[in-house]
Order: sequence, then C-alpha cells, then structure tokens
Amino acid sequence: MHQNSIISKQIISTVTQRGPDKSTCPSEIARMLFADNWRDYMQQVRDVAIDLQKKGLIIITQKGLPVDINDFKGPIRIKLQNKL
Repeated sequence: MHQNSIISKQIISTVTQRGPDKSTCPSEIARMLFADNWRDYMQQVRDVAIDLQKKGLIIITQKGLPVDINDFKGPIRIKLQNKL
C-alpha cells in the first residue's frame, strides 16, 4: 500500500503542475518512480489512477475524452479534474 501512496502523490503532483488543460501518461509516472523497471509497475499506476478518478481528483481520458473506468482498454492519459 505504501507504493500506492507514492504513486498517487506523483500523479497528483504531475497533473497539478501541468494544469487542467494538459495531461500525463501512466508510463511517464512509472518512469519517474521506477526508472529501471518501470514497465513492471504500469498496471499498478493505472490502478492507482482509477482510484483517484473514483475520488474525483483526476480524469482518465482516451483521445481527449473521459473513459468509463469500468470498461476501457488501451492507452490512456491522466488529467487534473476541473473544479467548477
């Protein structure tokens, strides 16, 4: 669970720095945290991103559109949730 907390903080930090109009890729987060074996952590990064979206903190997109987190596959991007 400690790793999930570190991943969560890195995702939030990265998307906050970029702002609501830009996004990041899960592989970028994995590379930042696990440089030598980042591929081994891709699913964990995606799972943490899903949890963050459930909490309303981020949005997961494909081709610029929000995805149904219960039914998606393929490449995704992670964006900061726009607060109105």
